[in-house]
Amino acid sequence: MKKVSLLLLIILIISLSGCAQTEENNEIFLGVAWPFEKSEDLFEEGIDLALEEINKNGGINGKELKLLKRDDEGQLNKAMLIAQEFADTENIKAVIGHKNSFISIPVSAIYEEAGVVMLSPTSTAPELLEKGYKNIFRMIPDDNMFAERIASYIADQGHHQMVIYYTDDSYGIGLANSFEDKAKEYGVTVVDRFKYYGDKNDLVLLEKRWKAYGYDGIFIATTAEEGAKFIKTAQEANINIPFYAGNSLDSHIVRDIAGEFAEELVVASVFDKKNEDPVVQNFIRNFSEKYGEIPDSYASLGYDSLQRIANAISNQKSSGSENLYKELELLENAKGASGGIVVLKKLTQGNFEVIK
Repeated sequence: MKKVSLLLLIILIISLSGCAQTEENNEIFLGVAWPFEKSEDLFEEGIDLALEEINKNGGINGKELKLLKRDDEGQLNKAMLIAQEFADTENIKAVIGHKNSFISIPVSAIYEEAGVVMLSPTSTAPELLEKGYKNIFRMIPDDNMFAERIASYIADQGHHQMVIYYTDDSYGIGLANSFEDKAKEYGVTVVDRFKYYGDKNDLVLLEKRWKAYGYDGIFIATTAEEGAKFIKTAQEANINIPFYAGNSLDSHIVRDIAGEFAEELVVASVFDKKNEDPVVQNFIRNFSEKYGEIPDSYASLGYDSLQRIANAISNQKSSGSENLYKELELLENAKGASGGIVVLKKLTQGNFEVIK
């Protein structure tokens, strides 16, 4: 009886293990790293919409797609731990993240060493891809492309003496450097750069110097929240000058913080809600029906990131992760909800509208 019971127990264990293995093989896991709690963008809504659509359409080659979300809190130390966790998790096929360039650049080494694909939706620092890592990708043009587009526009507007406000991190420094380089090519001079001010009184004193240089515009290379606070403070200091910015300020956060002070702000972005491409319009319609609001650029990039990873996995000839980067390379120019081109948008009457 004991031998029979032991045999039945072994059979049961094997059977349960087989079921667990079958269940595991019917699921595909992706890691997602983002400052979910701190971010007030619509990135998570965009990626969740893509997940819902993919699984409704049969998943990836019949397997359900699941996301393992981790909040890196916008902190490098936290992000490094998350990256190592993902790298050590065998069943994670790829990682979508991180938001900030100052995080994406150092953690990319962890993913590369582990052979795990990392696709960053929004990191624009050119340094992210300069090391030649085969497993590291981004969904968005780099700072040089954004800077060239907006520098050209500034020159067309007849502005020739610009001030740069930037943050002392890889995104702020990188975008400020790119803009200054591209501005020179279009005959625009950067007369001053600064990364700190205390209050509006500081800006009043700074503007006296800028006026001596004959400045006629300010370029902002920082996050949406910091950029919006700066615009509001500058206007309170009676600095009435055109403001320009990179893609990070294409956010409702700017409207919420700066309000009417931000009217006429011009930003470079990748999302045009009036783009007539069916892919873009279908995304906007489905997003609006699900969430009751118009998606922003972060939503479109989150959506596109998951769709592209899913397509790459679907196209793989083997189930392993070792050649996933090759499939992603083939999809580099695939159409997406973001539209894929850099556009210039102006904030007018509370809405960012494409002007060029």
